[in-house]
Amino acid sequence: MNASPALDARPLAGASAWIITDGKAGMVVQARGVADALGLDYVEKEVRPKAFWGALSPWGPVGPSERLGQPGSAFAPPWPDVVIATGRASVPYVRAIRRKAGPRTYTIVLQDPKTGANTADLIWVPEHDKRRGANVITTPTAPHSFSQSRLAALRATPPADIAALPGPRVTVVLGGKNGVYKFTDADDNRFQASLASLAGLGASFMITSSRRTHQRLIAAAEAATRNASRILWTGEGDNPYPDFLASADAVIVTADSVNMCGEACATGKPVYIFTPSGGSAKFSRFHSALSATGAVKPLPESFKALVSWDYSPLDAAESIAAEIERRYARRSRMLPGFSRPT
Repeated sequence: MNASPALDARPLAGASAWIITDGKAGMVVQARGVADALGLDYVEKEVRPKAFWGALSPWGPVGPSERLGQPGSAFAPPWPDVVIATGRASVPYVRAIRRKAGPRTYTIVLQDPKTGANTADLIWVPEHDKRRGANVITTPTAPHSFSQSRLAALRATPPADIAALPGPRVTVVLGGKNGVYKFTDADDNRFQASLASLAGLGASFMITSSRRTHQRLIAAAEAATRNASRILWTGEGDNPYPDFLASADAVIVTADSVNMCGEACATGKPVYIFTPSGGSAKFSRFHSALSATGAVKPLPESFKALVSWDYSPLDAAESIAAEIERRYARRSRMLPGFSRPT
């Protein structure tokens, strides 16, 4: 069980909750971010339906071997006050729980479930997604766990190696190839040249890779910053990514990850987006919406100076939590004999 800190101002603080995902890191991060913002006392439930039932997701039912709702099942009464689900495999479960638990369990799906508005009480999708409806809410970025209070706490106690870096400190967040962005050799070379120009201005670097980062991109970042003060993390030991974000004076992030771009914009620091070859209409809508917030600029081919600008940090988890609270309170007033979870 994972209990979030009690938050006096949060009407759902301490309420029981289930987080249902397929275990994918990006999905878990989004669900935890919303649950933490609400102050829920939550249990994480990872679902891996058997091949046939998994192939039917999200449209099919929960497999009978799950015995959902029966004693001994992973999904049985007492039903929680809130369910947060995300990912295709989770959708049959949240639909079934909604039917069995009734209106006193408030159900939330993050990302388009593809199964219509009746899937859950509330559906969140990013603005670049086309789903809309009376129970659909949107934000420019995805929810995450980098609240302003968490970032402030990390800034107050930076690790010694980060504190020793001279300013300005630039965090570099490396994604990698996917079905949309190609990262050609020419792209990697362009990225290297931009970082090298910034190193020439005296910046220090905190560089972190992800599981999708290809070796040539890591090599490009390494070569560009070889003569600069830096910390380069490529998978050994604990990931310093949270401290890198908190301690940054500016952030450079590759365009291929909605989550990473959104997390960078939680810092309130200038965010430069590097866009490799490829792209899609959906990613274009995302980056256009992100640009409209004033948080990001394109990574220049060559830096003449490290420019600073101001914007309000983007915190989708907080925005989503506030709307959940508003709608939950309205639901509470409509249910006879309903009382706030205790």
